[in-house]
Amino acid sequence: MRFSVLDRANRIAGLSESEVLLGVIDHARQAEALGFRRFFVAEHHAVPGLPGSQPGMLATAVGAATDSIRVGTAGIMLPVHQPLIVAEQIATLEALYPGRIDAGIGSSVGFTAPVRAALRQRDVAELKKRYPDDLRELLGFLNGSAAVTARPFNDSATPVFVLAGFRSALLAAELGLGVILGGPNQVDAAQLYRKNFRPGLIDAPHAILSCNVAVADTEAAARDLLVPEAWAQAKARTTGSFEGLEPLADLNESALRSQERRRIEETLQTDLYGTPAQVAERAGELLRAAGAEEILITSGMSDLAGRARSEELLAEMSA
Repeated sequence: MRFSVLDRANRIAGLSESEVLLGVIDHARQAEALGFRRFFVAEHHAVPGLPGSQPGMLATAVGAATDSIRVGTAGIMLPVHQPLIVAEQIATLEALYPGRIDAGIGSSVGFTAPVRAALRQRDVAELKKRYPDDLRELLGFLNGSAAVTARPFNDSATPVFVLAGFRSALLAAELGLGVILGGPNQVDAAQLYRKNFRPGLIDAPHAILSCNVAVADTEAAARDLLVPEAWAQAKARTTGSFEGLEPLADLNESALRSQERRRIEETLQTDLYGTPAQVAERAGELLRAAGAEEILITSGMSDLAGRARSEELLAEMSA
């Protein structure tokens, strides 16, 4: 059983956005010291609670601040960029930190209509339709088969993972790429991926499951670590704005709508949390069902001391 870490750069109440981004780098150092295999950063544009907008730049800073942990993007959103530009970002990271880069590629578009307009994403349906061809074009730039050669030359040195649901899992299987799966149907998607995998950039299927994970001395304490992010997500679906994470003690449950309470509970039901023994059992069941060996921890937490302790306990479980 292996665990890796994703830091979405969640804004936390009381911290500036600069402090949040510098905190991502500190988090990467901590993850490396604990022995986690990979540390990923994400891409979100103009989201109030997520100042991590440029994963290529942030991954560069993480790579410079660490020595051995693999550094990845989860992900670079291909509909936001030309494939050549993404290839250049990946290849530059690989040239700076050889053998330490994992390129996670996603297909998400802007969070709201104004953000999509700012990103020049006028026809979302067309962007989604074009994504498989853009991904193939990106791979061509990375392997040197395209009409122009991206510099620095990558020569397919960097593992590529597709951030996937069912449709993208099939695309990853067709192209022989790794896959990072999330959501309630990730086990079914993993099985579909493995069944349809054909050798390509890699010779055998490589699936990473992503989910929110928290470990503490009691199940209730572990659950409390995950509540602030579930709360922010539920409020975002009502307001259209994902805000920063508040301390658990500052959350006013009486102000929630019934629909928001339900959404928080639905989110927490798909999370992995509990004591070390409980999480080890549940994570093992999940990995066996999916035929995977690695879980990417995606949870954002406002309790940074609680997060640090949770990751210490998770590191002790890692094979």
